[in-house]
Amino acid sequence: MIKRIALAALAVFAATAPAFAHLDPATHGAFAAGFSHPLFGLDHILAMVAVGLWAASIGGRALWTVPLAFVAMMAVGFGAAIAGMPLPFVEPVILASVIFIGIMIALALPIPTVGVSGIVAFFALFHGHAHGGELGAAGALDFALGFILATALLHAAGIAMGVAIAGLMKGAYGRTIMRVAGMLTGLGGLWLAIGG
Repeated sequence: MIKRIALAALAVFAATAPAFAHLDPATHGAFAAGFSHPLFGLDHILAMVAVGLWAASIGGRALWTVPLAFVAMMAVGFGAAIAGMPLPFVEPVILASVIFIGIMIALALPIPTVGVSGIVAFFALFHGHAHGGELGAAGALDFALGFILATALLHAAGIAMGVAIAGLMKGAYGRTIMRVAGMLTGLGGLWLAIGG
């Protein structure tokens, strides 16, 4: 069973790992450029998959409200960036999001769904601002639709991993695997923060 979970995790990360740099909107179109953007940075991948894992660890309505809160506020952050509104500490907060969400999954604290949604929405503002800051020559709407779809797919991958862990590893063993996944996510963020 552990082998299956490890293979599933590797498959998700292999599927989301970039095989290319950011796509040029003039050549590939703004949608493709936007879609590739979250898949280019390991910090974005880890954070967005972790949002799905956290939602799955809570279950119930968190499965859709937590990712929805992230996507909605990410769109707000994107809009703020293209409107020229500054937001300090964008990259440090993005890295902090990976570490913090990983720790929250590992600790499995009983935070209400609305609280978790608020936390991920705060971090999403910075992720969206980062996307807007790298818009370049791409059309804003198509670029936004692209990164929103990629983000939703990364959330879905995290939810699928969390549901698979819960389904394959019943009881305390499954909760332990989920906590280990959170700890590894947090350590991944820490590694990125110290220059990994």
